[in-house]
Amino acid sequence: MKSRNIVIAGGAGFIGKGLVEEWGANNFIVVLTRQQPAPPAHGNITYLHWDGRTAGNWAQALEGADLLLNLSGKSVNCRYTPENRNEIFDSRTNSTIALGEAVKLCKKPPALWVNAASATIYRHAEDRPMDEYTGEYHSDFSVQVCQRWESVFNRLETPQTRKVILRMAIVLGSQGGVMEPFLNLAKFGLGGHQGSGRQKFSWVHIKDVAGMLEFFMDNAGCSGVYNCSSPNPTDNRGFTTAIRKACGHYFGLPSPAWMLHMGAALIGTETELLLKSRWVVPTRILEAGYVFRYPELKDALAQIISVLPRRAYHLV
Repeated sequence: MKSRNIVIAGGAGFIGKGLVEEWGANNFIVVLTRQQPAPPAHGNITYLHWDGRTAGNWAQALEGADLLLNLSGKSVNCRYTPENRNEIFDSRTNSTIALGEAVKLCKKPPALWVNAASATIYRHAEDRPMDEYTGEYHSDFSVQVCQRWESVFNRLETPQTRKVILRMAIVLGSQGGVMEPFLNLAKFGLGGHQGSGRQKFSWVHIKDVAGMLEFFMDNAGCSGVYNCSSPNPTDNRGFTTAIRKACGHYFGLPSPAWMLHMGAALIGTETELLLKSRWVVPTRILEAGYVFRYPELKDALAQIISVLPRRAYHLV
């Protein structure tokens, strides 16, 4: 992919960094970040400060963009206190509204706006996979976050800008994300299954996140909701086993649910992030003709491990 103009809101995190790494050499990218001052520009990458709530001078960067990608939102890797719940809601809805206002100000609005939502919108599922047509929802906190986020996005009228909701599974990449804690567990012999190990684990390689976004840009008929996940989900036991094998570890202590509840309280997170069964499949993008670069977990992990230093997954 070459010579595209791309704006990534909230692009300073793991996924944003992975996409910048993938696209930065051949495209012009503007990253909207809350860091102040914003990092200096380098190569084809420019960083602009925004507050994630109101349209500002950064809105000019949207003029004529081929892609506006919204990755903004407070991390859900925290305790779900009332204060954190409100911030999780507000950081997603406010940033989406601000971008909508900026799009309306454009003389030449972005051709495509992708809001990166989450596959946690679907219910805990151990009985069958959830896709865009038959997925079901229960009213737990993570589902409410996703539904409110998508509702705000859908209400915004952008007649000259095509819109896509990307329900992302757990993203795997060498740039960070969940790989770092899972590799550390494996390195210290603690990389066994978590809870029952039967909870489904839907995942996608960062290069397929980039690939799907490129596919959307190239195919004007794509709009609406798409699941961003490998067509071959696994379960927690399968995922942790695959990581150990990829790293050359042959043993890992499991973590029962009671231990996870204690640990989550100590480190300030929620066990839902590990114990919810996410069984998601990408029916619509497969129907559209997208071919996954890393459809199999073994190959995805091998690619990631190949670019990491040995100390990331071995003590020596």
